[in-house]
Amino acid sequence: MIQIATIILPFLGLIAAGSSAAKWLNLPANGVSGLNLFVYYFALPAWFFQFVAETPFASFENWSFVITTTFATYCAFALAFSFGALVNRGNVPEATIEGLVGSYANIGYMAPALTVAAFGATAAAPTALIFTFDSIMLFALVPLMMALGGTTRANGATMARSIARRVGTHPIIIASVLGFLVAFVGLPIPGPIDAVLTALRSAAAPVALFAIGASLVQMPRGTATLELPVILLVKLVVHPVIVYLLLSWIGGFDRIWVAAAVLMAALPPAANVLAMARQYATYEGRAAAAVFYGTIASVVTVTVTLTILLSGDLPVDPFR
Repeated sequence: MIQIATIILPFLGLIAAGSSAAKWLNLPANGVSGLNLFVYYFALPAWFFQFVAETPFASFENWSFVITTTFATYCAFALAFSFGALVNRGNVPEATIEGLVGSYANIGYMAPALTVAAFGATAAAPTALIFTFDSIMLFALVPLMMALGGTTRANGATMARSIARRVGTHPIIIASVLGFLVAFVGLPIPGPIDAVLTALRSAAAPVALFAIGASLVQMPRGTATLELPVILLVKLVVHPVIVYLLLSWIGGFDRIWVAAAVLMAALPPAANVLAMARQYATYEGRAAAAVFYGTIASVVTVTVTLTILLSGDLPVDPFR
């Protein structure tokens, strides 16, 4: 319990500090935007690049892990999408955003603060792999579904360019790919550059969590509808269960990699869900509610998930 408290309390405390600063100290919206800019373009890319670059490249040659976790995220998307399509009478654009709510975890801002703190530096490799390939899959899936739903024109070349641009300009994906290349080549990072990266990496988790707390206060609450608890249940409970069952069924994966994947799947919907809802002008109010209430509810679900993972009571191989 002391180990769990040591991980969870700083995590919650930094979010609470950000919320307090926004609510009681009148932290302006442009100040929160500045924090997010620093985290998104500097601190988190440094975290992903440095950890990936320092990991032996052989650790990344585990394509069955990548395929399994990405497929698990797709399964969560499909479940939430199907439920959304049923509730909204076949409205594909709205169901697509609901699918994102049920599958697109806040693994960019929250995972670095949790996975390495809970499971050590070994968890950095699966964190980077899951973030990269989950993001690519969802970035490709959403425009396709929106085109099928009639929200955008189904021009294959334009869609491909848009997906490539979104993936190719994402700072964390770029940093992860560069880290993979450095690990593959085996080049040492020069001392002065490494020192700068270390300073930025050290700021990534605390500033990201502080920014999440401040953003929650300033985020619109949106409209909470009857389907919201079901979709959040998919995200916070069903998604990690799918990840655990699939990885356990296939077997042969490092226990820390499995634990990191399950914990990442248990994280709440990312703020990018709201950004995509605004981009396609659909489900905006309900997406805001999903991100807000999902983040609040995750305080309980993430704590429970982490407790189960660290207790050692979770069967390594429930199928045998």
